[in-house]
Order: sequence, then structure tokens, then C-alpha cells
Amino acid sequence: MAQRTGLEDPERYLFVDRAVIYNPATQADWTAKKLVWIPSERHGFEAASIKEERGDEVMVELAENGKKAMVNKDDIQKMNPPKFSKVEDMAELTCLNEASVLHNLKDRYYSGLIYTYSGLFCVVINPYKNLPIYSENIIEMYRGKKRHEMPPHIYAISESAYRCMLQDREDQSILCTGESGAGKTENTKKVIQYLAHVASSHKGRKDHNIPGELERQLLQANPILESFGNAKTVKNDNSSRFGKFIRINFDVTGYIVGANIETYLLEKSRAVRQAKDERTFHIFYQLLSGAGEHLKSDLLLEGFNNYRFLSNGYIPIPGQQDKDNFQETMEAMHIMGFSHEEILSMLKVVSSVLQFGNISFKKERNTDQASMPENTVAQKLCHLLGMNVMEFTRAILTPRIKVGRDYVQKAQTKEQADFAVEALAKATYERLFRWLVHRINKALDRTKRQGASFIGILDIAGFEIFELNSFEQLCINYTNEKLQQLFNHTMFILEQEEYQREGIEWNFIDFGLDLQPCIDLIERPANPPGVLALLDEECWFPKATDKTFVEKLVQEQGSHSKFQKPRQLKDKADFCIIHYAGKVDYKADEWLMKNMDPLNDNVATLLHQSSDRFVAELWKDVDRIVGLDQVTGMTETAFGSAYKTKKGMFRTVGQLYKESLTKLMATLRNTNPNFVRCIIPNHEKRAGKLDPHLVLDQLRCNGVLEGIRICRQGFPNRIVFQEFRQRYEILTPNAIPKGFMDGKQACERMIRALELDPNLYRIGQSKIFFRAGVLAHLEEERDLKITDIIIFFQAVCRGYLARKAFAKKQQQLSALKVLQRNCAAYLKLRHWQWWRVFTKVKPLLQVTRQEEELQAKDEELLKVKEKQTKVEGELEEMERKHQQLLEEKNILAEQLQAETELFAEAEEMRARLAAKKQELEEILHDLESRVEEEEERNQILQNEKKKMQAHIQDLEEQLDEEEGARQKLQLEKVTAEAKIKKMEEEILLLEDQNSKFIKEKKLMEDRIAECSSQLAEEEEKAKNLAKIRNKQEVMISDLEERLKKEEKTRQELEKAKRKLDGETTDLQDQIAELQAQIDELKIQLAKKEEELQGALARGDDETLHKNNALKVVRELQAQIAELQEDFESEKASRNKAEKQKRDLSEELEALKTELEDTLDTTAAQQELRTKREQEVAELKKALEEETKNHEAQIQDMRQRHATALEELSEQLEQAKRFKANLEKNKQGLETDNKELACEVKVLQQVKAESEHKRKKLDAQVQELHAKVSEGDRLRVELAEKANKLQNELDNVSTLLEEAEKKGIKFAKDAASLESQLQDTQELLQEETRQKLNLSSRIRQLEEEKNSLQEQQEEEEEARKTLEKQVLALQAQLTDTKKKVDDDLGTIESLEEAKKKLLKDVEALSQRLEEKALAYDKLEKTKNRLQQELDDLTVDLDHQRQIVSNLEKKQKKFDQLLAEEKNISARYAEERDRAEAEAREKETKALSLARALEEALEAKEEFERQNKQLRADMEDLMSSKDDVGKNVHELEKSKRALEQQVEEMRTQLEELEDELQATEDAKLRLEVNMQAMKAQFERDLQTRDEQNEEKKRLLIKQVRELEAELEDERKQRALAVASKKKMEIDLKDLEAQIEAANKARDEVIKQLRKLQAQMKDYQRELEEARASRDEIFAQSKESEKKLKNLEAEILQLQEELASSERARRHAEQERDELADEITNSASGKSALLDEKRRLEARIAQLEEELEEEQSNMELLNDRFRKTTLQVDTLNTELAAERSAAQKSENARQQLERQNKELKAKLQELEGTVKSKFKATISALEAKIGQLEEQLEQEAKERAAANKLVRRTEKKLKEIFMQVEDERRHADQYKEQMEKANARMKQLKRQLEEAEEEATRANASRRKLQRELDDATEANEGLSREVSTLKNRLRRGGPISFSSSRSGRRQLHIEGASLELSDDDTESKTSDVNETQPPPSE
Repeated sequence: MAQRTGLEDPERYLFVDRAVIYNPATQADWTAKKLVWIPSERHGFEAASIKEERGDEVMVELAENGKKAMVNKDDIQKMNPPKFSKVEDMAELTCLNEASVLHNLKDRYYSGLIYTYSGLFCVVINPYKNLPIYSENIIEMYRGKKRHEMPPHIYAISESAYRCMLQDREDQSILCTGESGAGKTENTKKVIQYLAHVASSHKGRKDHNIPGELERQLLQANPILESFGNAKTVKNDNSSRFGKFIRINFDVTGYIVGANIETYLLEKSRAVRQAKDERTFHIFYQLLSGAGEHLKSDLLLEGFNNYRFLSNGYIPIPGQQDKDNFQETMEAMHIMGFSHEEILSMLKVVSSVLQFGNISFKKERNTDQASMPENTVAQKLCHLLGMNVMEFTRAILTPRIKVGRDYVQKAQTKEQADFAVEALAKATYERLFRWLVHRINKALDRTKRQGASFIGILDIAGFEIFELNSFEQLCINYTNEKLQQLFNHTMFILEQEEYQREGIEWNFIDFGLDLQPCIDLIERPANPPGVLALLDEECWFPKATDKTFVEKLVQEQGSHSKFQKPRQLKDKADFCIIHYAGKVDYKADEWLMKNMDPLNDNVATLLHQSSDRFVAELWKDVDRIVGLDQVTGMTETAFGSAYKTKKGMFRTVGQLYKESLTKLMATLRNTNPNFVRCIIPNHEKRAGKLDPHLVLDQLRCNGVLEGIRICRQGFPNRIVFQEFRQRYEILTPNAIPKGFMDGKQACERMIRALELDPNLYRIGQSKIFFRAGVLAHLEEERDLKITDIIIFFQAVCRGYLARKAFAKKQQQLSALKVLQRNCAAYLKLRHWQWWRVFTKVKPLLQVTRQEEELQAKDEELLKVKEKQTKVEGELEEMERKHQQLLEEKNILAEQLQAETELFAEAEEMRARLAAKKQELEEILHDLESRVEEEEERNQILQNEKKKMQAHIQDLEEQLDEEEGARQKLQLEKVTAEAKIKKMEEEILLLEDQNSKFIKEKKLMEDRIAECSSQLAEEEEKAKNLAKIRNKQEVMISDLEERLKKEEKTRQELEKAKRKLDGETTDLQDQIAELQAQIDELKIQLAKKEEELQGALARGDDETLHKNNALKVVRELQAQIAELQEDFESEKASRNKAEKQKRDLSEELEALKTELEDTLDTTAAQQELRTKREQEVAELKKALEEETKNHEAQIQDMRQRHATALEELSEQLEQAKRFKANLEKNKQGLETDNKELACEVKVLQQVKAESEHKRKKLDAQVQELHAKVSEGDRLRVELAEKANKLQNELDNVSTLLEEAEKKGIKFAKDAASLESQLQDTQELLQEETRQKLNLSSRIRQLEEEKNSLQEQQEEEEEARKTLEKQVLALQAQLTDTKKKVDDDLGTIESLEEAKKKLLKDVEALSQRLEEKALAYDKLEKTKNRLQQELDDLTVDLDHQRQIVSNLEKKQKKFDQLLAEEKNISARYAEERDRAEAEAREKETKALSLARALEEALEAKEEFERQNKQLRADMEDLMSSKDDVGKNVHELEKSKRALEQQVEEMRTQLEELEDELQATEDAKLRLEVNMQAMKAQFERDLQTRDEQNEEKKRLLIKQVRELEAELEDERKQRALAVASKKKMEIDLKDLEAQIEAANKARDEVIKQLRKLQAQMKDYQRELEEARASRDEIFAQSKESEKKLKNLEAEILQLQEELASSERARRHAEQERDELADEITNSASGKSALLDEKRRLEARIAQLEEELEEEQSNMELLNDRFRKTTLQVDTLNTELAAERSAAQKSENARQQLERQNKELKAKLQELEGTVKSKFKATISALEAKIGQLEEQLEQEAKERAAANKLVRRTEKKLKEIFMQVEDERRHADQYKEQMEKANARMKQLKRQLEEAEEEATRANASRRKLQRELDDATEANEGLSREVSTLKNRLRRGGPISFSSSRSGRRQLHIEGASLELSDDDTESKTSDVNETQPPPSE
């Protein structure tokens, strides 16, 4: 059985759910079916309903499966009504039978309730799992409670024992019995744990100078005993192989002062051999696992498999480590005060026991004599035990045996030697165990004197019945017989007391006498002797065997009623004993040996004379052992002398056990016993499984069924009069007359009316007693009666409803007739002229009466006014009088307060003086007692000091030697450590150097590899360029394409997988949260159901408040509906405005197209166009103003809605304070469930949306695949062209070789420049990292913005370079044309050169086309990265806003918390003051009580002296013989005595006066106490109310913070997901960059002729650096622009719809422009780039729209959460109100108690002189109650502090989470910055590739045109250039219109090509007028 401190609710495993038990449906089912129990082989008993009776047999139907069966009547057992289901005490069951007991235990066990009472027993079933019912909270729950107040628990048994010990001053015992593995040891631990917690000694006690606290040592004794006495068996992993009786001593005050442990029947044979799958004692495995190397060498330890006594080798225990357990055992020994030498000596003995098993003997050839072939094991053993090896081997092999008077050496056989070794090992271990117990008792024995009382805990094996039982089972069963007899006897005593108390006549039977014959059979010494006595007798006979013992036993006890012979000759058993638990068969094999327990006395004497003091001490009682001579053979003289057990002679095991048991029983009889019965549910160690037959057997063996049998003899069912009358009065409706009647009389009348048999019941003083089964019969009758009443009631209700319906039908019939009659009359009169006249005249007749009515009304008005004036006058007088009375009341109150304050001050002064006096007297008494105790201790200590000094000298010598050795070791250790440190430092330095060298080596290797690869490539290409180039390029391109495809597919799959994983984890978290919420709601529901009964009484008041609240709610709902209508109208207007805006934009675009068509006509058209543009701008402004107004209105609407919501919530809170009905709670729970379902639906929608997005991405990927396939097709065509040109390239190879030499130089220069670039980039990265670490969040955002601007600038620069290249190409074209015109005459001479150039050009064109494809791919990746960067910036802004809001809220919450802390501190101070005052009052009361006691004692002494003097006088008078002599003396003595009597009287009178004064003072004190108490309660109530209000506010704020935290977590999850996407994209980019780098290297090698362009590169680098400096300068200006950009983001949402149409129109314009600019190659490429960017922008805006939608959904979720919070706050309000009601009830109870105490005081005042002791006890009880109240107050205060701590913990957690969020944000920023740096590198590389590609394109096109038709191309191009120039001169620059200010420009020949950011979504604008660049 185990305990645990889990998070589960412990009440679930303690309390029964009574709602399930009191279910009327189950009650009705039980009554209808007549359920009974029938025997079952599988389940023990099964439920069945009786169908038919056939003589002695009964037809039954099984409840489980409906099968029918015939059962004998005697086998049927009655079933209890459902009322008794899972009953806590089985003695209360009305049907007490085996089936009912088993069913009750099974039901409770399956519900997790392992403890059940059965009368005096507490039955425990092992749960085989950890239950949370053993924590300190549970201990506090049971502390101070009575047994019947709390559910069954071992703590309840412990508490009742502890309280009985303190109150009755009677010793207690707790008896735990049961099978192995049933949980006896664990329950014993729990009892000790409880007592150690409850009865821990004073913190400040200094009586003892012992290390460690006593309670701690008491708890630590258990691990030591377990390791030495417990072992693993098949049934139990930690089975106690010994019985123990732990006796805990307590002083008078109830604190633990010491303990003592007694052990019984250690299973020492386990040390030698074990059964399969079992272990020996734990200490052997712990020592072998946990001992260090040094200890192993000292103890000569070996491996597990090297020891014969470890039969099964090493078997680990699941869930435990022997190594850790060894450390715990050692620690426990240190706590118990064991010295190092003692521990080492014990472990040596343990090791020696193992070594005994390794001694092997051999049989000699010719004789049976044993020999030891190898004595290495013997040497080890002798070393450990301090013996001589030779003597040991001689003692084992040839021991000396006494024969008569001489000693003879007798050779031993191998079997005898093995037996002797095993016996020695067992004896050694047993003695070690006994010594260990004695040592623990010594450590636990604290007091010089005996404790006042004790609690004994008996942990002993229960009744055992195996197939064949041996001597050990007989001892255990004998013990259990005695314990069962004790139980029966105590039960008889308690029953007798109960019946005598209730005045019931009953023939008392002492059931303990039933077991006496069986006990006599075992233990009787003679006439005839019992089993143990006969066994001892046989042990003394020399030739006695087990067989002779059995024969003698049969001869002596054959006729005994409890003894049986074996039935057949073949039976294995030798005899049977009939115990109370059943018949047990015993096999008497080796009983004589077990009883004598013989040893080799030669070895025993050697051990006694051992050089090791510890071993010698273990074997000090050598003279008491049974020697070999006594076993082998004895003379008759020896028998005659030894039969009398003289002092010094050996004692048998049976005798010793019988003596210890009689002692134990004597102590138990002197105690008040408490019985715990442990039960094992199954042998498989499985939780939740119960084997019914196994449990029934144990119930029989444990005596539980025996106890129930005893219960059934009497009247087991008892019921209080009131409960009996309330439940069964329905059966006797007319038996009790109306009016008041005593409960007893009423019950007597009811029983007479029920006509019960007088033998079935007895009526006591307070309750009725019934025989078993009577209550079940009454329950059946009651159910039948209730069913009859319900049926009758239903019939009446049906009749009433039918009559009501019939009457309604009749009324309808008569109404129909009346209607028909009136209709017929009207139809007749309708056309009659007189009727018409009548109808017209009739209204005119009432005009004359109007004036009279007006006059009457005026008169009434006057009367009312007069009454009003009178009432007003009376009101004013009443108010004046009321004011006067209030003033008088205030004056009186002030006077009263002043007087009370004066009185209180005086009283306090007097009380302080009295308290000081009392304290000083107490101190004096304490000091005197201490002085006496100190003197006694001083004497004892002096004696001990002398002994210790001698011991100290020896120890000092040993210490000096050890100190020297230790110092040497310390020096060596220090030097070694220094060397190690030096070595470690050197290693670190070497590692650093090594890492540096490795890095340098890697760099060098990379550079060498690059150089060598370049050289090799150049050489190979120079040799085999013409042959191999095409093949390699084709192969490489194919492989790259395949690779890219595979990577793309893999990345897409990984993305999808990650998304799905993220979604599943989020959903699982949400489901877990929902489940937790559902559990909380269920718990709240259960609590509310309990509070339902109290709430029903207040239902009427609640309905009124509810109606008012509903009215308010309806009004607010109407307001909300109006607001919603306004909101919808605003929406409609907004939609109209958007439509107008779209129409206008469409008109604007149409006008633009018209204007652009008519550009070249006139200037007038331009003016018109400008006007229209102005109008459009004005319209745009108007639209913007409208949108702003609209947004302002929306904000106003939201504010109104928020205020309305706040008002609504306040009114709801006021209304719902009075509401605590179950229906409301159910509705709240249902709404919660619906909302949870809604949230789940929302999550599903989000999932669907994410899937939709994934599908879009898949479509995009497919499009990309299509484009790739087109590229492949083009590449194939180009490859074909390349094959044609291959022949021409052979001629060009010579020219290429020369060009390659020059190219190598330029490549080297380029490589050097690249290395410089990389260095500068690395430096830049380091600087940016340092700035990021130092800068704040705002600075990071600025840097991100700057990086975005840099990207814009760089893109603009790239465009400029493209334009320059176009111009250069055009210039080259013109030059070539001129050259062609000049060289026309010399064409023939240059034809050969021309052919060579053509070949070269075609090769270059082919390569350039490939580069163009690569460039397009890079451009796409660049666009995608741009989009993701924009998304991240938006997310970061959102995160920043959320963090700032959270920080503000945290500050507010901190302020509130600080205020709350101040207030709570103030209240704590006030409460401390009140407690101090209460303590002062208590001390006064105690001092008065003590004064009273002293006065009483003095009075009694004086009375005693007076009596003595009178007696003396009488003696003197009687002894008057000589009259003359003694008269004078007598007179003298008489006078003296009279004087003494007078003095005594005066003293008595003074004492009486003092007593009267003390009584008056006591009364005054009590009055003051009551006043103070009332005032204190009032203050407490006000403070509690204030605390509750503040608590509510705090809870509300915490809830809000929790909601915000949840939002934060969601956003964090989104950020993490975006981060993952970014990482994946970065990987993709890196792969693409690597491909681009390879392509770039090839381009550099191929374009070696372009030498002049290197200078351009350098110039552009310088320009880029200059532009970077300018950007840093412009960063400050960009901060201002950020705000404008944020405003524009809002506008973008509105312009989305219009941008879609604009995109379509822009596509049309783009097509037209594409037709116009087909001739100009540079313009076309630029426009294509712009088109791609605009498409990317459209996608980005669509994503922003989706984000806005998601934000709206988040707002809706928040709204739902706020409503949820309102509901939860309402439920908490209801709970708080119920708690307040409970406290109010408690206060009323206390007031009632006060009144009762006052009444008692008044009664006692009359009889003070005669009953002083009674008054003192009453005062003590009262003080105890006040102390309990104070404790309750302290507990409440602690609970409040706990609440505050919990809130503080929650706050800390919130702060930690916020810090985590900040850290994550910083990490994201760092990653962003790294990505930006990487982006910059990529852009630079892209720019270089673009420039190279543009130049290659220009040269390719130029040469193609020349080759096609040089002359025609020249003329056409000149024409086109002239037309373009004219057009540009006329129309100005080519520009693109936009609606946003952020623009990008492209300059073409002095003109600017301007592109808008707004139209970047999808369109390219037409040629337009020049406009000035934007201000931004």
C-alpha cells in the first residue's frame, strides 16, 4: 500500500457521493424486483430477483444477464436496500450476511474508498496504487475530530486512540493484521506518521542532548528495520518477515517522549535459501549494490552470483534502486545516532553471513567424514568475525562433544557440516537483528522516568491457511486466536455497556470464551498437555522424532473437540486443528529441530571469544544455546536434570514465543484496543481488481465475519427515535395524535401499530434496537406505501385535469350559442330604419351628463388637496421629533462609550497587575522544580562523566592517528588538485589553439581548393572546350532542374507537415484547456448541488430580485438593439460611399485613357486634364474625410457599446448576488458548453481557411512548374542551335585562348574584390549585432525600417544601371551602324572576320539567354522575400502595441496589489491586538481559578486541624481517671483549644470574604469577556466583508490578465509559425544563391572580353557606400514617415476593392504599352520586372485583408470570453454568499453557546461553595472553546494569506511569461536582422548578375540584328530612335500615375519613369506628364 501527494482531489477517495445512493429510481427497482444474493463461482455472489418458489427451491432470474436458475432456499441471502449502499460502517447493514459485506467492500473499493468500518474493525483493502489521502492537509482534516464525524481512515483510528489516551488516561493499542502484501506495514507507517505530526514535542525543549528530533528518529527507525527485516516475496515486494509491536510513550500533555520496539518470529531461514522469484533480506542487495570500492575491499564483497545463499542471484524490485535505498539506510542510521564503528561492524556481520554460504565441504573417499578442500572462504569469514581459521575448521569438521563427564572429538559428515554452517548463518543474522532492535530502542528511549501513557501499534501476520502448514504457521495462527479472543471480549464489553446504558434486557454472552478450547489445545501446560508443551517435552528425549511427537499428540489430545486426526492413511497432513477461521492441516516435519534450533557450540564459543568486540557481544549468551551433544544423544541423567528449565539452561523457541506472546497479550488487555484488518484484493498486484473468493477467505481469517456473527446474535441495527419517526411514520398514519409527543412514546405507538414481534426489537432511552433484517422489511413496506400514495395522487390529478377540460368545452359551447343568437339579431335589425336612428341618437344622450361629472371630479380634487396638506404637516412634525430623538440617542451613546472606556482602562490595569503576580509565582515554582531536577541530573552526569573520560582517552588516541593520516591525504589531495587544475588550463589553451588552427586550416584548404579547381577548370576548358562543354552543360542543367524539383516538393511537404503539426498541437492544447474547464465546472456543479437545499428557502425573495433584473436586462437589450441598428445603417452608408468611390475611380481611369490617347493634340486638353485631376483629388479628399468621419462614428458606437456593457455587468452583479438556484447554475453551465462548442467550430473554420490557403499555394506551385517546363523547352531549342554553332566555335578557339589569359587576370582582380567585400560585410554584421544587443526595441524597429528603405534605394539604383546599360547599347548600335556604312566597300576583305564574330556572338547569346532565365528566377525569390518582410513588420508593430498595453495593465495591477497588501497588513495588526487582549483575559481567568483552588486547599487544611483538635479533646475527656490531678490540666488545655478554635473561625471568615471577592471579580471578567467577544465578532464581520469585496476585484483583474495572456500565447504561436516559414524560405534562398554563384562564376569566365566594366563595378561600390551613409542620415526623417505609413495601411484596406479593378485596367494598359515598346528592349525588361512587383503587391494586400478578418474574429472571441468571465464571476459570487451564510450560522451557534454558558453560570453561582471543582471544569471547558475559536480565526487568517500568496504566484507567473515574450521578440528581431544582412548580400550579387545579363543581352541582340539584315535594321532603328526622341520632346517624361505619395522613378534619356507604390499591386501606368518627385 502506498501513498502519494498528487494533484487529484483527495475527497474523492474519502467521501461517498450520497446523491447516487439516495436515488429514488434504484430504491424503486430494488422494491419491485425483490433482489437477493445467490452463490456464484465466478463473482462469489450475484444479484438475482425471485420469480417463483417451489418448495425448498426457488426460481431466480440473474440481474446481470437475465438467465433463470433454480437455487436452494438456504443458499439465498437477503439484499440490503439501496439506502445502505457503500455504507461506511458495515455493522449498520440491516441484512448482515457474507454477500452484503463482500458487495459493500467491493462497491467501495471500485469507487476508490479503501477504508471501511465493520463495528470495531477498520477493514483496509490494498489499492495497489498511490492515493492522495496521506498528505498533511488530510492529517489536519482528521485532527481533533471524532470517529463518526469523518469518513473511515487509518488517521481516524489513530486520532480516536490518541484522544482516548489523553481524555481517559488509558493506554491504547492499534492491532494491524493481514496476509503478506495486504498493507500492514504501510498502515503502521501511516499511524506513526500521524502521531509524529499530531504529538510532536515542544520546539523549545532542552531536556535531552541527543542529535536529531525524536519524531524524526521514530520515523527513521522504520527504513532500518525494513532493510534488515523485509524481503521481496511473490505476493509483496516489501514484505515484513517479522512481527513487531511499536510502543510510543507520551507525557501528560500528550507529547511524544520516547518509543520502544518489540519483534516476533523473524523468518531467519530466508537468509539461507529463498523460493523461486523471491529475494533474501534487502540489506544484502543494498550492501552489494551501494557499497563503494573502499568498503567492498574492507568487507571482502563479491558479485551477486558468487554467493550460494543468494539462491536466485540479483532480482531487481521494479520502481526501486538498491543503491539509493542503501544510502537512505545509512542516513537513517546516522540520524538514529549509530557510530561509524557500529555501522561497519554490522555490515561485516552481514558480509560474513553471505560468506558462510560459500564454505564448501567434500565427502572423503573411504569414510563419510567431511573435509574442507579449500579454506580461502573460511579465511575471509574468520577475518570478518575475528576468529582463528584453524580453530574454526576444527570446530566445524571435528567438534568436541560431551559424553558423560568427558569430551570427545566427533567427526562430522558432509550433511551435518552443511547443516551446522547454515544454522550458524541463521543464528548470526538473528542475533544481529535482535541487537539492531535493542540499539534502536536505546536511541528512542528518551526519558529517565516512564511516560504517562502509551499507544502500541502491533504489525503482525494474519491467519495463514496453506495446503500444508508448518511450525511457523502454528505460531502465527496461535497469535491470531489470542487476538481474536481479545476482539470478541472487547466487543462483548462494549455491547454490554451499550445495552446497560439504554436499559435493555438481554442475556449477555461472552463470545471470547468460544475461542478458549482452541487456545487451550495449543498452550495448555498439563492435564492434558497442549501442542507446545508436548513439543518441548519431546525435545528432551534423546531418541524422539517428529513421528513420536505426532503419536503422543494424538494419544493426549485425540478426543479434543478442536483436534482432528488425518482422515486417510495417505493424507500428507499429520494432524488438524479447527481454528475460528477454519480447519488447518499441519505437517510436523522438522518440528523438533525448529523448536530446539541447535547450534555448533564449539563455533559459538569461538564467536563469543572473538577479537571483534561487536561479534563477541552478539554471542554473549552462549550458555543458553542448544549444543550438538543435546541433539545427537543424551543420557537419562541429563534428561532428568535438564527437564526442569533451570537458569542457564537452554529455552526452546516455543517457550520463548509463548512467553513473549503472554507479555504482549497482558499489555494489550491493559490497553483499549483498536483493530485494523488489511486485505489483499488479488495476487497479481493489479489496481482496481478484486477477487471475491480471496477476499471472503481473508474476511473469515481476519475475524471480520466472526465479528458480524457476534453482531447478529444481538440487535445490530440501532436507529434514533427522531429518525425512526421521520422515516416510518408514513406506515402508521393515525397512530400518533396531533400536538407534541415525546419521541419514545411516539415510537412505542408506531411499533404497536406496526404489530412487530417483541423479540425483533428493543426500545432504549434514546434509540430503538432491531434484529438483523427488520429494517429491510420496513423499507419494503415503506416503498409499497409510497407507490400506492403516488398512484392515488396521479389518479386525482388526472381526474381534475379531465374535469377542467370538460368544463372548458361546455363554456365554449354556450359562448358559441350566444354568438350565433347575437349575429342573427343583428342581421334582422341591420336594415331597419328605426335601429339606425337609435344607433345615431344614443351617443348624443351622454353629452348632458358631462358637466355634472366635471363638478363631481372638482369636488374630489379639493378633498384630495386638503388631505395632502394635512399629511404634509404631520410629516414635518414627525421628522422634527425624529431628529430630536436621534440627537438624544447620539448624546447617550457618547456618554456610554466614555464610561465603558474608563471602566475598561481600570479593568486592564487590575488585570495586568494580577497577571504579573501570577507569572512571577509560576516562574518561582518552575525555577524550584528545575533546581531539583538539575541537582539529580548533575549527580547522574558526574557518574557518566567518569565513564566517558576513560572512553574519550581511547578515542583521542585513535583520533590522533587518524588525524595524521588525514592530514597526509589532505596534502596529497591539494597537490593533486593543483596539478589537475594546471593540466585543465593547459588543455583548454591547447584546445583553443587547436580550434584556431583548424579554422585557419579549413580556410586555407577552401582557398587552395578554389584556386586548384579554378586552375584545373581553366586548363581543361582551354584543352577540351570545344568537345566537352555542351555535353556537361546539358547534363548539369538536367541534374539541377531535377534537384530543384525534388527540393521544392520536399520543402512543400515539410511545410505542410509543420503546419499540420502546429495545428494539431494547438488543437490538443485547446482541447486540454477545455477539458480542464469542464472538470472545474463539474466540481462547481457538485458544490452547487450541495448548497441547493439551503438556497430553496430563499427562493421567494430571489424571484422578486430576478424579475427586477430581467426588466433591466430587457431595457439594456433594447438599447443594444438600437445601437446595432445604428451600426448597420452606418455600414450601409459606408458601403454606398465605397461604391461611389469605385465608380469615381473607374471614371477617372476612363478619363486617363482618353487623355493619353489625345496627348499630342492641344494644350487645352492638357488643361482640362489637370482640372479633372484636381477634381479627382478633391473627390479623394472628400472620400477620405468621409471615411475618417465614419471611423470616428464607429469609435463612438464602440465606446457607447462598452459603457452600456459595463452598466449591464454592474446591474447583473447586483441582481445575481441574491441568486443561487440550481437551475441558474445549470443554465450557466449549458451556455458554457455551447460557447465551448462555438470555439471548437471557430477553430475548425480557422483550420479550413488554412487548408484553403494551402490549396492556393499548391496552385501557385503548379503554375511555377508549368513555367519551368516552358523554360526546359526553350533550353532544348537553344541546345539545338548550340550544336549548329559548335563547328563555327572551332575556328574561334584560338581567339578565345588569348581572351582567357586576359580573363584570368580580371578574375583574380574580381576574386580580390570579392574577398574585400566579404570582409566588409562581416565587419558590418558584427557592428549590427553589437548595436542590436545594446539598442532598445524602438531602435530595432528603426533599423528594420532603414533596411527596407535601403532595399528601395538599391532597387532604384539597379534600375538606373539598367538604363545606363541600355543607353550604352544604343550608342554601340549607332557606332556599329556607322562602321558598317563606312566599311561597305571593304566587305569582301572582312567577310572571314565577320564569320568568326558571328560564331562568337551566337555562343554568347546562347549563354546570355541561360543567364536571363536564372535572373528571372532570382527576381521571383526576391519578390517573395520582400512580401514576407512586409508581413513581419506589420506583425512586429502589432506585438509592440500588445506589449505596451500589457505593461500598463501590469503597473495598474501592481498598484492595486500594493494597496491590498497595506490593507491586509493593517487588518493583521488589528487582529493581533485583539488576540493579545483575549490572551490577557484568559490569563486573568486562570489566575482567579488558581486562587480559588488555593483558598479551598487552605480551608480543607483548617477543617482537618479542627477535627484533629476535637478528637484530641474527646480523648482527653475520656481518659480522665484521676479527677484531682487532671482537672486543672484539662481546663488549661480546654482554654487553649478554644482560643485556637476562635482563631480558626476568624481565619475561615476571612477566607470566605476573599472567596466572595474572587467570585465577584470572576463575574466581572466574564461580562467583560463577552462584551469584548461581541465587539471582536462585529469587527471581524466588517473586515471579512471588505476583504470579500477586494477579493472579487482582484479575481476580476486576474481573469482579465489571464485572458490577455491567452491572446499573447496565440500571437506568440503565430509568430513562431512565421519564424519557421522564414527559416524554410531562407534555406531555399541559400540553395538558389549557391546555384546563382555557380552561374556567376561561369559568366565571369565566359565574358572575359568585358574588361572596362570592372571600373564601373568599383565606381558603383563607392556610390553604394555613399548612398548607405545618406540612408543613415535620413533614418531620423523616416521615423516621422512611419506614422504616415501606418495611417496609409488603414487606407489600403479600403482601397483593396478599387485596386482589383485598377489592376484589370492596368493589365489592358500594359498590353498596349507592350505593343508600343516592343522595339525598345531595355524598356520591355524593366516593365516586365515592374509587372511582377505589382502582382506581388496585390498578393500582399490580399493577405493584409485576411489578417484584418482574423483580427475581427479575435475581437469576437474576446467578447465571448468577457461574457464567460461575467458568468464565472456570478458563480463565484453565489459561492461567496453561501460561505457568508455558513459563517453567519456558525456565529449564531456561538451566540447560543454563550447564552447556555451564562445560564449554567447563574445556576452554578448558587452552589459555588459546595461545587468548586465543577465550576473550574466548566471554566476550563469554556477556555478550551475560546481557544478553539481562536484557532479557527487563525486558520481563516492563514487561508486568507494563502489566497494572497496564490495571487502573488499568479502575478509572478504572468511577469515571467511577459519576460519570455520579450525574449522571444528580441530573438525574432535578431533573426530578422540576420535575414536582412543576408538579403543585402543577395541583392548585391543579384545586381552584379543583372548588369552582366543586361550587357550580354544588348550584345546578343545587336549582333543578331546585324546578321539578319544590317542595312534594313540600321534604317529601321534610326527611324524608331528619331520617333521616340520627338515623342519625348513633345510629351515630356514617360510616367505612371498613382494615388499614393511614395514613388519610384526610372530615368530614360533625361526623362523619368515614375512608378507608384499603391499601383504596385497589379498595374503599370501609361506614359504621362512629368511630375515633381514626392516630398518623401
